Amino acid sequence: MADEKMNKDISAECFDTQDMVPERRISPRNTFAAMQYPNYRIWFAGQLVSLFGTWMQVTAQGYLAYQLTKSVAFLGYVAFANGIPVWLFMLYAGSVADRMPRKRLMLYTQSAMLILAFVLAFLTFTGAIRPWHILVLAFLLGIANTFDSPARLALVDQLVDDRRHLPNAVALNGSMFNVATALGPAAAGAVYALLGPAWCFTINGLSFVAVIAALLFMHLRPVPLSPRNQSPMAGIVEGLKYVWRHQNIRALMLLVGITSLLGLSFATLIPAWAIKVLHGSATTGATINGLLQSARGIGALLAALTIATISHLKVKGRIAAFGTFAYPIALLIFAVARFMPLELLLMALVGFASILVVNLCNVLVQAQVEDSLRGRVSAVYSLVFFGVMPIGSLLIGWLAQWTGEPVAVIINACAALAAAALIWILVPRLRAMP
Repeated sequence: MADEKMNKDISAECFDTQDMVPERRISPRNTFAAMQYPNYRIWFAGQLVSLFGTWMQVTAQGYLAYQLTKSVAFLGYVAFANGIPVWLFMLYAGSVADRMPRKRLMLYTQSAMLILAFVLAFLTFTGAIRPWHILVLAFLLGIANTFDSPARLALVDQLVDDRRHLPNAVALNGSMFNVATALGPAAAGAVYALLGPAWCFTINGLSFVAVIAALLFMHLRPVPLSPRNQSPMAGIVEGLKYVWRHQNIRALMLLVGITSLLGLSFATLIPAWAIKVLHGSATTGATINGLLQSARGIGALLAALTIATISHLKVKGRIAAFGTFAYPIALLIFAVARFMPLELLLMALVGFASILVVNLCNVLVQAQVEDSLRGRVSAVYSLVFFGVMPIGSLLIGWLAQWTGEPVAVIINACAALAAAALIWILVPRLRAMP
Protein backbone atom coordinates (compact mmCIF):
# COMPACT_ATOMS: atom_id res chain seq x y z
CA MET A 1 0.00 0.00 0.00
CA ALA A 2 2.84 2.38 0.81
CA ASP A 3 4.42 1.79 -2.62
CA GLU A 4 1.06 2.43 -4.32
CA LYS A 5 0.69 5.73 -2.47
CA MET A 6 4.25 6.68 -3.47
CA ASN A 7 3.46 5.94 -7.12
CA LYS A 8 0.37 8.16 -7.00
CA ASP A 9 2.24 10.98 -5.30
CA ILE A 10 5.17 10.85 -7.73
CA SER A 11 2.87 10.64 -10.74
CA ALA A 12 1.04 13.71 -9.49
CA GLU A 13 4.35 15.58 -9.32
CA CYS A 14 4.94 14.75 -12.96
CA PHE A 15 1.84 16.49 -14.17
CA ASP A 16 2.21 19.53 -11.90
CA THR A 17 5.16 20.84 -13.95
CA GLN A 18 3.15 20.51 -17.13
CA ASP A 19 0.08 22.26 -15.67
CA MET A 20 2.21 25.26 -14.76
CA VAL A 21 2.66 26.13 -18.43
CA PRO A 22 -0.07 28.57 -19.38
CA GLU A 23 0.00 28.30 -23.18
CA ARG A 24 -1.90 25.55 -24.94
CA ARG A 25 -1.42 26.61 -28.56
CA ILE A 26 1.46 26.00 -30.96
CA SER A 27 3.62 29.04 -31.63
CA PRO A 28 7.14 29.51 -33.06
CA ARG A 29 7.93 31.41 -29.85
CA ASN A 30 7.53 28.17 -27.89
CA THR A 31 10.16 26.39 -29.98
CA PHE A 32 13.09 28.38 -28.58
CA ALA A 33 11.72 29.41 -25.16
CA ALA A 34 14.85 28.22 -23.30
CA MET A 35 17.07 30.51 -25.42
CA GLN A 36 16.05 33.50 -23.28
CA TYR A 37 18.49 32.31 -20.59
CA PRO A 38 22.16 33.34 -21.08
CA ASN A 39 23.54 30.14 -19.55
CA TYR A 40 21.50 28.03 -21.92
CA ARG A 41 22.62 30.07 -24.96
CA ILE A 42 26.30 29.68 -24.00
CA TRP A 43 25.83 25.97 -23.39
CA PHE A 44 23.95 25.44 -26.65
CA ALA A 45 26.66 27.13 -28.75
CA GLY A 46 29.54 25.25 -27.14
CA GLN A 47 27.83 21.87 -27.26
CA LEU A 48 26.77 22.35 -30.87
CA VAL A 49 30.37 22.88 -32.00
CA SER A 50 31.59 19.93 -29.93
CA LEU A 51 28.88 17.57 -31.15
CA PHE A 52 29.59 18.55 -34.76
CA GLY A 53 33.18 17.36 -34.27
CA THR A 54 32.02 14.23 -32.46
CA TRP A 55 29.83 13.17 -35.38
CA MET A 56 32.66 13.83 -37.80
CA GLN A 57 34.81 11.43 -35.77
CA VAL A 58 32.08 8.79 -35.40
CA THR A 59 31.45 8.76 -39.16
CA ALA A 60 35.13 8.76 -40.15
CA GLN A 61 36.07 6.16 -37.54
CA GLY A 62 33.39 3.74 -38.71
CA TYR A 63 34.43 4.06 -42.33
CA LEU A 64 38.15 3.77 -41.47
CA ALA A 65 37.45 0.65 -39.39
CA TYR A 66 35.61 -0.94 -42.31
CA GLN A 67 38.42 -0.03 -44.74
CA LEU A 68 41.01 -1.57 -42.42
CA THR A 69 39.13 -4.81 -41.76
CA LYS A 70 36.50 -5.23 -44.52
CA SER A 71 34.37 -6.75 -41.74
CA VAL A 72 30.81 -5.74 -40.93
CA ALA A 73 31.12 -7.63 -37.65
CA PHE A 74 34.09 -5.46 -36.65
CA LEU A 75 31.85 -2.39 -36.83
CA GLY A 76 29.71 -4.08 -34.22
CA TYR A 77 32.81 -4.82 -32.11
CA VAL A 78 33.76 -1.12 -32.12
CA ALA A 79 30.27 -0.11 -31.00
CA PHE A 80 30.33 -2.84 -28.35
CA ALA A 81 33.74 -1.74 -27.03
CA ASN A 82 32.42 1.81 -26.76
CA GLY A 83 29.41 0.54 -24.82
CA ILE A 84 31.14 -1.76 -22.30
CA PRO A 85 31.94 1.11 -19.86
CA VAL A 86 28.25 2.01 -19.82
CA TRP A 87 27.48 -1.33 -18.18
CA LEU A 88 30.49 -1.18 -15.87
CA PHE A 89 30.35 2.40 -14.63
CA MET A 90 27.12 4.22 -15.57
CA LEU A 91 25.25 3.75 -12.30
CA TYR A 92 28.33 4.82 -10.35
CA ALA A 93 28.70 7.82 -12.69
CA GLY A 94 25.13 8.85 -11.85
CA SER A 95 25.93 8.71 -8.16
CA VAL A 96 29.01 10.87 -8.78
CA ALA A 97 26.89 13.38 -10.74
CA ASP A 98 24.64 13.79 -7.68
CA ARG A 99 27.57 14.12 -5.24
CA MET A 100 29.74 16.77 -6.96
CA PRO A 101 29.07 19.88 -9.09
CA ARG A 102 28.08 18.66 -12.55
CA LYS A 103 29.94 21.49 -14.26
CA ARG A 104 33.24 20.40 -12.69
CA LEU A 105 32.64 16.74 -13.62
CA MET A 106 31.99 17.73 -17.23
CA LEU A 107 35.21 19.75 -17.41
CA TYR A 108 37.08 16.54 -16.54
CA THR A 109 35.21 14.35 -19.03
CA GLN A 110 35.35 16.81 -21.94
CA SER A 111 39.11 17.28 -21.43
CA ALA A 112 39.60 13.50 -21.52
CA MET A 113 37.66 13.26 -24.80
CA LEU A 114 39.80 16.03 -26.30
CA ILE A 115 42.99 14.08 -25.51
CA LEU A 116 41.61 10.81 -26.95
CA ALA A 117 40.61 12.53 -30.21
CA PHE A 118 44.13 13.89 -30.69
CA VAL A 119 45.65 10.46 -29.94
CA LEU A 120 43.48 8.90 -32.67
CA ALA A 121 44.45 11.71 -35.06
CA PHE A 122 48.17 11.22 -34.32
CA LEU A 123 48.02 7.46 -34.93
CA THR A 124 46.18 8.02 -38.22
CA PHE A 125 48.47 10.83 -39.44
CA THR A 126 51.54 8.66 -38.81
CA GLY A 127 50.05 5.58 -40.47
CA ALA A 128 50.44 3.57 -37.27
CA ILE A 129 46.70 3.07 -36.80
CA ARG A 130 45.58 -0.57 -36.44
CA PRO A 131 42.14 -2.08 -35.79
CA TRP A 132 43.01 -2.84 -32.16
CA HIS A 133 43.87 0.84 -31.60
CA ILE A 134 40.34 1.76 -32.65
CA LEU A 135 38.90 -0.79 -30.21
CA VAL A 136 41.01 0.44 -27.27
CA LEU A 137 40.30 4.11 -27.96
CA ALA A 138 36.58 3.35 -28.37
CA PHE A 139 36.64 1.71 -24.93
CA LEU A 140 38.45 4.67 -23.31
CA LEU A 141 36.10 7.13 -25.00
CA GLY A 142 33.22 5.06 -23.66
CA ILE A 143 34.52 5.58 -20.11
CA ALA A 144 34.65 9.36 -20.59
CA ASN A 145 31.18 9.40 -22.15
CA THR A 146 29.81 7.26 -19.33
CA PHE A 147 30.74 9.83 -16.69
CA ASP A 148 29.77 12.71 -18.96
CA SER A 149 26.26 11.53 -19.87
CA PRO A 150 24.37 11.71 -16.53
CA ALA A 151 26.09 15.01 -15.65
CA ARG A 152 25.14 16.46 -19.06
CA LEU A 153 21.50 15.38 -18.79
CA ALA A 154 21.20 16.58 -15.19
CA LEU A 155 22.90 19.92 -15.95
CA VAL A 156 20.02 21.12 -18.13
CA ASP A 157 17.88 21.89 -15.08
CA GLN A 158 20.50 24.43 -13.94
CA LEU A 159 20.55 26.24 -17.28
CA VAL A 160 17.00 27.62 -17.10
CA ASP A 161 15.71 29.80 -14.26
CA ASP A 162 12.04 28.92 -14.71
CA ARG A 163 11.23 25.22 -14.47
CA ARG A 164 8.29 25.69 -16.85
CA HIS A 165 10.88 25.86 -19.62
CA LEU A 166 12.74 22.67 -18.62
CA PRO A 167 10.86 20.46 -21.15
CA ASN A 168 11.72 22.95 -23.90
CA ALA A 169 15.39 23.03 -22.84
CA VAL A 170 15.56 19.22 -22.90
CA ALA A 171 13.92 19.17 -26.33
CA LEU A 172 16.29 21.83 -27.70
CA ASN A 173 19.20 19.75 -26.43
CA GLY A 174 17.92 17.05 -28.74
CA SER A 175 17.78 19.50 -31.63
CA MET A 176 21.37 20.55 -30.92
CA PHE A 177 22.46 16.92 -31.00
CA ASN A 178 20.61 16.33 -34.25
CA VAL A 179 21.89 19.44 -36.01
CA ALA A 180 25.33 17.93 -35.44
CA THR A 181 24.04 14.54 -36.60
CA ALA A 182 22.77 16.12 -39.81
CA LEU A 183 25.85 18.21 -40.65
CA GLY A 184 28.74 16.32 -39.07
CA PRO A 185 28.58 13.10 -41.14
CA ALA A 186 28.26 14.98 -44.44
CA ALA A 187 31.25 17.16 -43.52
CA ALA A 188 33.14 14.04 -42.46
CA GLY A 189 32.46 12.40 -45.82
CA ALA A 190 33.83 15.44 -47.67
CA VAL A 191 36.87 15.88 -45.41
CA TYR A 192 37.58 12.13 -45.47
CA ALA A 193 37.51 12.05 -49.28
CA LEU A 194 39.64 15.21 -49.69
CA LEU A 195 42.08 15.12 -46.75
CA GLY A 196 41.73 11.73 -45.07
CA PRO A 197 40.31 10.54 -41.73
CA ALA A 198 43.04 12.05 -39.53
CA TRP A 199 41.74 15.55 -40.21
CA CYS A 200 38.24 14.49 -39.10
CA PHE A 201 39.71 13.37 -35.78
CA THR A 202 41.75 16.58 -35.45
CA ILE A 203 38.69 18.75 -36.01
CA ASN A 204 36.88 16.78 -33.33
CA GLY A 205 39.71 17.36 -30.87
CA LEU A 206 39.62 21.10 -31.52
CA SER A 207 35.83 21.19 -31.15
CA PHE A 208 36.05 20.23 -27.47
CA VAL A 209 37.67 23.61 -26.78
CA ALA A 210 34.26 25.23 -27.45
CA VAL A 211 32.34 23.25 -24.84
CA ILE A 212 35.13 23.55 -22.26
CA ALA A 213 35.12 27.33 -22.76
CA ALA A 214 31.32 27.40 -22.46
CA LEU A 215 31.44 25.53 -19.16
CA LEU A 216 34.04 27.95 -17.79
CA PHE A 217 31.92 30.99 -18.74
CA MET A 218 28.66 29.77 -17.19
CA HIS A 219 27.57 30.79 -13.67
CA LEU A 220 25.08 28.19 -12.44
CA ARG A 221 22.67 28.23 -9.52
CA PRO A 222 23.40 25.53 -6.91
CA VAL A 223 21.24 22.43 -6.70
CA PRO A 224 20.74 19.90 -3.88
CA LEU A 225 23.47 17.26 -3.85
CA SER A 226 23.60 13.86 -2.17
CA PRO A 227 25.09 13.81 1.33
CA ARG A 228 28.86 13.40 1.29
CA ASN A 229 28.64 10.66 3.90
CA GLN A 230 26.30 8.54 1.77
CA SER A 231 28.15 5.62 0.20
CA PRO A 232 28.09 5.38 -3.61
CA MET A 233 26.36 1.99 -3.39
CA ALA A 234 23.63 3.38 -1.15
CA GLY A 235 23.12 6.22 -3.63
CA ILE A 236 22.88 3.78 -6.54
CA VAL A 237 20.33 1.63 -4.71
CA GLU A 238 18.27 4.72 -3.84
CA GLY A 239 18.20 5.78 -7.50
CA LEU A 240 17.23 2.31 -8.74
CA LYS A 241 14.42 2.04 -6.18
CA TYR A 242 13.10 5.42 -7.23
CA VAL A 243 13.00 4.44 -10.92
CA TRP A 244 11.36 1.09 -10.17
CA ARG A 245 8.63 2.56 -7.95
CA HIS A 246 7.87 5.43 -10.30
CA GLN A 247 5.50 3.75 -12.77
CA ASN A 248 5.74 6.46 -15.44
CA ILE A 249 9.53 6.59 -15.46
CA ARG A 250 9.71 2.78 -15.43
CA ALA A 251 7.49 2.62 -18.54
CA LEU A 252 9.59 5.27 -20.27
CA MET A 253 12.81 3.38 -19.54
CA LEU A 254 11.31 0.26 -21.15
CA LEU A 255 10.41 2.22 -24.28
CA VAL A 256 13.88 3.80 -24.51
CA GLY A 257 15.53 0.38 -24.20
CA ILE A 258 13.47 -1.17 -27.00
CA THR A 259 14.04 1.81 -29.30
CA SER A 260 17.77 1.78 -28.64
CA LEU A 261 18.01 -1.95 -29.28
CA LEU A 262 15.88 -2.12 -32.42
CA GLY A 263 15.51 1.43 -33.73
CA LEU A 264 19.06 2.79 -33.60
CA SER A 265 21.48 -0.14 -33.78
CA PHE A 266 20.94 -0.56 -37.56
CA ALA A 267 23.12 2.55 -38.05
CA THR A 268 26.14 0.30 -37.44
CA LEU A 269 25.59 -1.16 -40.91
CA ILE A 270 25.52 2.16 -42.78
CA PRO A 271 29.25 2.15 -43.80
CA ALA A 272 28.86 -1.36 -45.25
CA TRP A 273 25.46 -0.45 -46.77
CA ALA A 274 27.10 2.41 -48.69
CA ILE A 275 29.54 0.02 -50.37
CA LYS A 276 27.84 -3.38 -50.60
CA VAL A 277 24.20 -2.39 -51.14
CA LEU A 278 24.49 1.02 -52.84
CA HIS A 279 27.73 0.02 -54.63
CA GLY A 280 29.93 2.93 -53.57
CA SER A 281 33.59 2.84 -54.57
CA ALA A 282 36.56 3.43 -52.26
CA THR A 283 36.07 7.19 -52.67
CA THR A 284 32.33 7.57 -53.33
CA GLY A 285 31.50 5.14 -50.52
CA ALA A 286 32.64 7.67 -47.91
CA THR A 287 30.40 10.33 -49.45
CA ILE A 288 27.38 7.98 -49.61
CA ASN A 289 28.02 6.94 -46.00
CA GLY A 290 28.07 10.60 -44.95
CA LEU A 291 24.88 11.41 -46.89
CA LEU A 292 22.98 8.50 -45.31
CA GLN A 293 24.13 9.48 -41.83
CA SER A 294 23.21 13.11 -42.49
CA ALA A 295 19.76 12.19 -43.84
CA ARG A 296 19.11 10.34 -40.60
CA GLY A 297 20.35 13.39 -38.71
CA ILE A 298 18.07 15.77 -40.64
CA GLY A 299 15.06 13.63 -39.77
CA ALA A 300 16.16 13.53 -36.14
CA LEU A 301 16.60 17.31 -36.12
CA LEU A 302 13.07 17.83 -37.42
CA ALA A 303 11.83 15.49 -34.67
CA ALA A 304 13.68 17.44 -31.98
CA LEU A 305 12.32 20.78 -33.23
CA THR A 306 8.83 19.31 -33.34
CA ILE A 307 9.17 18.26 -29.71
CA ALA A 308 10.48 21.69 -28.72
CA THR A 309 7.46 23.31 -30.39
CA ILE A 310 4.89 21.06 -28.67
CA SER A 311 6.75 20.66 -25.35
CA HIS A 312 4.05 22.67 -23.54
CA LEU A 313 1.18 20.51 -24.86
CA LYS A 314 -0.19 17.35 -23.23
CA VAL A 315 0.22 15.05 -26.24
CA LYS A 316 3.76 13.76 -25.78
CA GLY A 317 2.80 10.23 -24.68
CA ARG A 318 0.50 9.69 -27.64
CA ILE A 319 3.11 10.94 -30.10
CA ALA A 320 5.76 8.63 -28.59
CA ALA A 321 3.39 5.67 -29.03
CA PHE A 322 2.90 6.65 -32.68
CA GLY A 323 6.67 6.80 -33.21
CA THR A 324 7.14 3.20 -32.04
CA PHE A 325 5.21 2.05 -35.12
CA ALA A 326 6.54 4.61 -37.59
CA TYR A 327 10.27 3.87 -37.48
CA PRO A 328 10.10 0.07 -38.11
CA ILE A 329 7.77 0.61 -41.06
CA ALA A 330 10.24 3.11 -42.56
CA LEU A 331 13.08 0.65 -41.88
CA LEU A 332 11.28 -2.15 -43.72
CA ILE A 333 10.87 -0.01 -46.84
CA PHE A 334 14.49 1.18 -46.55
CA ALA A 335 15.69 -2.43 -46.53
CA VAL A 336 14.18 -3.19 -49.95
CA ALA A 337 14.64 0.19 -51.69
CA ARG A 338 17.69 0.73 -53.90
CA PHE A 339 17.04 4.19 -55.39
CA MET A 340 19.43 6.61 -53.70
CA PRO A 341 17.05 9.61 -53.28
CA LEU A 342 14.39 7.27 -51.84
CA GLU A 343 16.96 5.72 -49.48
CA LEU A 344 17.88 9.18 -48.19
CA LEU A 345 14.21 10.08 -47.65
CA LEU A 346 13.55 6.83 -45.80
CA MET A 347 16.67 7.32 -43.69
CA ALA A 348 15.32 10.75 -42.72
CA LEU A 349 11.96 9.18 -41.77
CA VAL A 350 13.69 6.55 -39.63
CA GLY A 351 15.70 9.28 -37.92
CA PHE A 352 12.56 11.37 -37.36
CA ALA A 353 10.45 8.60 -35.83
CA SER A 354 13.12 6.95 -33.68
CA ILE A 355 14.42 10.20 -32.21
CA LEU A 356 10.85 11.36 -31.67
CA VAL A 357 10.44 8.41 -29.30
CA VAL A 358 13.82 8.77 -27.56
CA ASN A 359 13.67 12.54 -27.05
CA LEU A 360 10.07 12.50 -25.85
CA CYS A 361 11.00 9.88 -23.28
CA ASN A 362 13.87 12.07 -22.08
CA VAL A 363 11.60 15.14 -21.86
CA LEU A 364 9.02 13.21 -19.84
CA VAL A 365 11.62 11.69 -17.51
CA GLN A 366 13.33 15.04 -16.80
CA ALA A 367 9.97 16.71 -16.14
CA GLN A 368 9.12 14.15 -13.44
CA VAL A 369 12.31 13.40 -11.53
CA GLU A 370 13.30 15.06 -8.23
CA ASP A 371 16.34 17.37 -8.36
CA SER A 372 18.32 15.45 -5.74
CA LEU A 373 18.00 12.25 -7.79
CA ARG A 374 18.37 13.78 -11.25
CA GLY A 375 21.91 12.50 -11.82
CA ARG A 376 21.11 8.93 -10.80
CA VAL A 377 17.88 8.75 -12.79
CA SER A 378 19.71 10.26 -15.78
CA ALA A 379 22.32 7.53 -15.32
CA VAL A 380 19.66 4.83 -15.48
CA TYR A 381 18.25 6.47 -18.61
CA SER A 382 21.75 6.59 -20.14
CA LEU A 383 22.45 3.00 -19.09
CA VAL A 384 19.31 1.82 -20.84
CA PHE A 385 19.86 4.00 -23.92
CA PHE A 386 23.62 3.63 -24.43
CA GLY A 387 24.00 0.22 -22.80
CA VAL A 388 21.45 -1.56 -24.96
CA MET A 389 22.56 0.01 -28.23
CA PRO A 390 25.95 -1.81 -28.42
CA ILE A 391 24.17 -5.12 -27.85
CA GLY A 392 21.86 -4.33 -30.75
CA SER A 393 24.86 -3.26 -32.85
CA LEU A 394 26.69 -6.48 -32.07
CA LEU A 395 23.66 -8.62 -32.88
CA ILE A 396 22.81 -6.89 -36.15
CA GLY A 397 26.50 -6.99 -37.16
CA TRP A 398 26.60 -10.76 -36.66
CA LEU A 399 23.26 -11.16 -38.40
CA ALA A 400 24.43 -9.13 -41.40
CA GLN A 401 27.63 -11.19 -41.59
CA TRP A 402 25.57 -14.36 -41.99
CA THR A 403 22.48 -13.22 -43.90
CA GLY A 404 23.51 -9.97 -45.58
CA GLU A 405 22.66 -6.39 -44.65
CA PRO A 406 19.14 -6.15 -46.18
CA VAL A 407 17.88 -9.33 -44.48
CA ALA A 408 19.38 -8.22 -41.17
CA VAL A 409 17.54 -4.87 -41.34
CA ILE A 410 14.26 -6.60 -42.28
CA ILE A 411 14.51 -8.95 -39.28
CA ASN A 412 15.38 -6.01 -37.04
CA ALA A 413 12.39 -3.98 -38.29
CA CYS A 414 9.96 -6.87 -37.81
CA ALA A 415 11.16 -7.31 -34.22
CA ALA A 416 10.64 -3.56 -33.64
CA LEU A 417 7.07 -3.77 -35.00
CA ALA A 418 6.29 -6.68 -32.71
CA ALA A 419 7.67 -4.75 -29.74
CA ALA A 420 5.57 -1.69 -30.67
CA ALA A 421 2.42 -3.82 -30.68
CA LEU A 422 3.26 -5.28 -27.26
CA ILE A 423 3.89 -1.82 -25.78
CA TRP A 424 0.58 -0.56 -27.16
CA ILE A 425 -1.25 -3.45 -25.48
CA LEU A 426 0.70 -3.80 -22.22
CA VAL A 427 1.64 -0.19 -21.42
CA PRO A 428 -1.49 1.92 -22.04
CA ARG A 429 -0.29 4.49 -19.45
CA LEU A 430 2.26 5.68 -22.03
CA ARG A 431 -0.50 7.19 -24.18
CA ALA A 432 -1.92 9.01 -21.15
CA MET A 433 1.29 10.87 -20.32
CA PRO A 434 1.02 14.65 -20.97
